[in-house]
Amino acid sequence: MKEKEFYIGYLPKAPKGIRKIIKWVTVLLLILVGATSFLMISSEKDFDNSTFEFGEYNSFEGIIMENPYPRILIERPGETGVHPKYSQYYLAQFGKFGGQKMVERLDGKSVNLQGSLIYRDDQTMIEIKDNSISHDHTSDTDRIPEFNSILPQENLGTHTLKGEIVDSKCFYGVMNPGNLKVHKACAINCIRGGIPPVFVVKDGNGNVGYYLLQDKNGNAVNDRVLDKVAEPVKIKGEVIKQGDLLILKADPASYTEL
Repeated sequence: MKEKEFYIGYLPKAPKGIRKIIKWVTVLLLILVGATSFLMISSEKDFDNSTFEFGEYNSFEGIIMENPYPRILIERPGETGVHPKYSQYYLAQFGKFGGQKMVERLDGKSVNLQGSLIYRDDQTMIEIKDNSISHDHTSDTDRIPEFNSILPQENLGTHTLKGEIVDSKCFYGVMNPGNLKVHKACAINCIRGGIPPVFVVKDGNGNVGYYLLQDKNGNAVNDRVLDKVAEPVKIKGEVIKQGDLLILKADPASYTEL
């Protein structure tokens, strides 16, 4: 009767049969680990095409739009054709804060400022460099005419849209990914700090729409949407096209989680 092999730990080698089994098990485990790693990597989605030009400062000249969310209107050069005369860039300051304090009392005024660009698709934001805004205070009474005269508005009707509320600063490029539940806590803090909340909507063909959220009266909604951030949400509201910007006006209390 053949005796079974038995390995004693203090011996220099394991028996031949045990060594053979261990060798094949090790090879199979290595193949399994490699195949699993390959499948995990190949199934991962590429990072979205968003950019934050961190540490790179450009100069911008335009008109400040203070409410409901700070923006700078920059005149497009030459003939604009079908495009609006002005491009609109959201404004933020360093960290999780909107640009409200930095542009206070500059509504409708022409300014020069420096900042870093943050952009995704056709959406753009500027993180303003500290102490970089300059304005000729001798002309404080010379306010630019009402914005409606330089930013025509078009009412596109009432629509019901499904999507996700994101903080525009991170989603446009500061963080990647800058949405979904993995980013929820950060997005809430950013929106609480004044970053414009944007409603991101994707259709069946993968096309993406960006809607700046306002209440029915055109006011900011930051503190009223925090419980709906980074969740699938349905919003029924009035869609306004202001220049090249889409605005969704609705009472935040009417937002519905899906």
